[in-house]
Amino acid sequence: MRQANKTGLSKEQVNTIIDLAIAEDLSRGDVTSEVLIPPELRGRAFLLAKARGILAGGEIAKEVFLRVDPSLEVELLIKDGARIKPGDIIGTIAGRVISILKAERTALNFLQRMSGIASQTAQYVAKTRGSSAKITDTRKTTPGLRSLEKYAVRMGGGQNHRLHLGDAVLIKDNHLAALRSLGMSLKDIITKAKRNAPEGLTIEVEVATAQEALEAAEAGADIVMLDNMSPDEMRRVVNLLSGRVKIEASGGITLKNVHAVAGTGVDIISIGALTHSPRALDISLELEPQTLKPT
Repeated sequence: MRQANKTGLSKEQVNTIIDLAIAEDLSRGDVTSEVLIPPELRGRAFLLAKARGILAGGEIAKEVFLRVDPSLEVELLIKDGARIKPGDIIGTIAGRVISILKAERTALNFLQRMSGIASQTAQYVAKTRGSSAKITDTRKTTPGLRSLEKYAVRMGGGQNHRLHLGDAVLIKDNHLAALRSLGMSLKDIITKAKRNAPEGLTIEVEVATAQEALEAAEAGADIVMLDNMSPDEMRRVVNLLSGRVKIEASGGITLKNVHAVAGTGVDIISIGALTHSPRALDISLELEPQTLKPT
């Protein structure tokens, strides 16, 4: 079994992602630090929250510092999933200053983006309290960072949809268009999916109308995805299917309308914006001048 990081991801997987990010920034060294900072200068720095939100990526940031220089001493003071506010010290890093500076931007890039995703997810989750709807992400993620971004969604209280294309059968508009060009009906398409899919995989179908939703349910779909429907249309489908299948709402969902969508009775609300356009949470790294000493 692969050793797991505290994020629940394999150490091998995390290190591959981190090593690519470090190589992107340090493939030709840190010329500024190398020509200015004495290699023997040691000291301490801290990670400072400068905005309110949910922390995610602390363990990833820690691992960045240790990959750059295993002799650094990194202590995390706040756990992922916790609420943070301006002035909170997330963690400390002690050791060679040149190493701290080399790792700074890569560590902050992970920490700020993942915390931004977790914070935005938490806002959506808060808007749906009191309903049975679950907030989930999509596959609209940064290439190569999907596992970390989906972890951040979980830290914000959301749930994960498909991690990859092999997780479930999800029949979307282009699948339908291709197969309908061959003369297949929606029922034919779902029947073929149920016949050919590996045992145990969920069959989900994207629909645009209440009639299509009814046809998909009658054909045996496990989940019906309502694409870009208004809350009134969603409520009609929920009443029409009355618990026969799980119902997912997707498309055009924002913080302004997610409460209304949750109130329709849908089971799942999937939101691409959780990972494709989060606002990075403001976090900085600050050196403590009084600790800086040559050795």
